[in-house]
Formats: sequence, structure tokens, C-alpha cells
Amino acid sequence: MGLGLGGKEACQHVVSFLIGAALPTALLVLLASDRLGQGLSTISSSWGRAPTQLPPALAGSPPAQVGNNNTPAAGGAAPTAAIDDLAELLPKVATDDGTVIITSVNEAFARPNSLLDVFRKSFRAGEGIEHLLDHVIVVAVDSMAFAHCKAVHPHCYLLEVQSNMNLSSANEFMSEAYVELVWTKLSLQQRVLELGYSFLFTDVDIVWLRNPFWHISVFADMTTSSDVFRGDASSLDNLPNTGFYYVRATDRAVEMLRRWRAARARFPPNHEQAIFNEIKGELAGELGVRIRFLDTARFGGFCQIFHGDMGAACTMHANCCFGLSNKLHDLREVLGQWRNYTGRTPEEKKTRKFMWKNPTKCGTPDKKDLSINP
Repeated sequence: MGLGLGGKEACQHVVSFLIGAALPTALLVLLASDRLGQGLSTISSSWGRAPTQLPPALAGSPPAQVGNNNTPAAGGAAPTAAIDDLAELLPKVATDDGTVIITSVNEAFARPNSLLDVFRKSFRAGEGIEHLLDHVIVVAVDSMAFAHCKAVHPHCYLLEVQSNMNLSSANEFMSEAYVELVWTKLSLQQRVLELGYSFLFTDVDIVWLRNPFWHISVFADMTTSSDVFRGDASSLDNLPNTGFYYVRATDRAVEMLRRWRAARARFPPNHEQAIFNEIKGELAGELGVRIRFLDTARFGGFCQIFHGDMGAACTMHANCCFGLSNKLHDLREVLGQWRNYTGRTPEEKKTRKFMWKNPTKCGTPDKKDLSINP
């Protein structure tokens, strides 16, 4: 044999080797049957610590290719170039279970001291979440935004968009440019799913305070934040806020994104959040999509802040707020309040509640109409 093993001992080693080789194969077959079907959920330990870089959830196998993005997709302006180089970026950014965090910026949001700066600072100010920045892809929709991003963040992706509109400025809510921007993100997200990666999308006007993954359902295809949460996480009576949502990489999720984008033609003109609210029942009933909603007590926003307890907060969203300067002012106030809270002793945190103050510039009564929520 050349290894100095007797016949019996050699036989034992051969049997051990064959069993060891067969078990991973059997496991991959089991997982593959569920990967782009029902989508077996795993609770990743990387969500609570800085993970090592590993391939997607099906470790050791290439990302699944469900389709291609060579033709312009329905819903949202078309990218100027194929985005297949995502396949190179995603494994560099993903957690060890194949999840990436995605946010998007234009030049106005990415310039120094703007929303991208506040967004990144929140990870450093948050409780044990700075390492999650390593898993954030910042999608820039214009070249200046890309340049600003590259100056401060390691994982930037340029998605130039074919459009005659100015997508670089701080566009007003429900302007044509605003609508194009929010629809464009869905085409890229669908491609991420097609490549076999799950994603958590977050608007850049959201500050992160604690790890949100601990509150995301492992049984749902989609877990989304809420404008209005009615107490039951599985109830479709909740009003979604698609500024923050997680989608697992399953074939059902790919089809969900496709139908969501296609529904734009049925409800023009409108942004993707309002249309998702219109079709969520169809997605759950016809496609079997499992949707879960996040409690506003943890995933709050200026629409429904209600003096929430900082002790429960994971994120805070500058929704119900018009004007970039107003968003920046009040998000900085949120971080100031948070730093004051985290500077307290453990005993102080136990014996009293620390409540959020009402936003100074945002969320005033004239901005609390939930049918027009940016």
C-alpha cells in the first residue's frame, strides 16, 4: 500500500474515507433539493460575530444560475451594462451563509457628510455591529456617487442607469427620478438572488444600532420592516416599508421579484413600496410567498416613533421626512441620543427607560400621511 498499514487497518481506513466522502455529498443533495425550492434556512453564527470569508450557503458549490440579466427587465430603468460581474463581488462580501447587505446611493447621498457618512457611522456607534460593514455593498447609480463611495468604503458597485433624468440630485419624493431610482434597485436585487445569494436591503437613510439578523424569521421568504405594525408578524394587514427588507435566495423569491417588477405596469405611476402593498396578498396566495413583518418598536421610523424604547431599538429610518437636510439633521440627532444612551451604566439602563425624542425636522403632523411615505 505504501502507507505501512495492515490489511484490516487499511480496510478500516478505506471504509472511513468512503463514509466521510459520502456524507458531504448526501448533505449537498439534500440541501440542493431545497436551496432554490423551499429554501432551507440556517441561523448563521456570523450574524453575531465577525465571520470568515466562505462561499454561499451551499458551501463548496458555485452560486446557482437561475437566469440572466442581458436584456432589460420589466420595472425600473435598464442598466447600461450587464451586471454579471456581481458574481465576482458577491463572494467577497457575503457572510458565510451567503447573505449580503445592500444599500444604494446617488451623488447627493454619497458625498462627504451626507447620508452615506451617517449610515456608516451608525455601524461604529451601534452595539457590536461594526463588522457588518464588511458585508455591505454600496450600489452607486452614477459615477460621482461611485467615486465618493470608493473613498470611504471597500465594496462599491457602479450601476449606471439609462435615463434622461437627473438621478444624481436629492430628488423629491415621487418625482420621476425618485420613482426610477427605487425601481432600479429591484433589478439588481433579482440578479443577486439568481446568483444564489440572500440579501438584506437597507435604505441609506436608516441608522443601524443593533444586529437586525437576530429578529429576521428563518422560515420566511421575505421579512420586511413596517410603516404600521398591528402586532402579528404574519398578518398581511401590516403596512410594509420596503426601505428595509430581507429576502432568502429561493426560486420562489426570484419569481416574487419578477412579479413585483412586472406589477409596475398595472399600477402606474407609483413606487415599489405601494405596489408591493397592493400585490402582497397575491404573492402569498398564488405564489406561496411567506412574508413576515418587523415590529416598529425595534425597527422604527419617523412615521411611527411613539417615543419608542432605545433598549429595544435595532434601526431607525428617516421616513415621513422631506428634504435631505432635514433627514441629515434628525438622523444625527438620533445618533446623538443613542450615544448618550450607550454611555450610561448597565444599572442605569436597567432601572429606567430611555425613550426616543420626537424628530425636530421630520415626522411633523403634515408629514404623517402614510400613503405618501418616502
